[in-house]
Amino acid sequence: MYQTIAKIDGMMCTMCESHINEMVRKKFDVKKVTSSHKKNETVIISEKPVTKEELEAGLSDMGYHCLEAKSEEYVKKGLFKR
Repeated sequence: MYQTIAKIDGMMCTMCESHINEMVRKKFDVKKVTSSHKKNETVIISEKPVTKEELEAGLSDMGYHCLEAKSEEYVKKGLFKR
């Protein structure tokens, strides 16, 4: 599993967050996606890393831009794991 944190330019409200989350779910095989217009950030948990170019391709038609995207291996934190 991978966690991708993307900086997104153009989000202004919670509807923007919803539009971006919906696009990510449609284009990528994700386990979880959350966006924050206050942080200008989208966090994606997926089986494969998501690249800046892949995100930009989906976002550009919507009027948003991916400024950067960083992927790293993701290990789910359990209740009793340290």
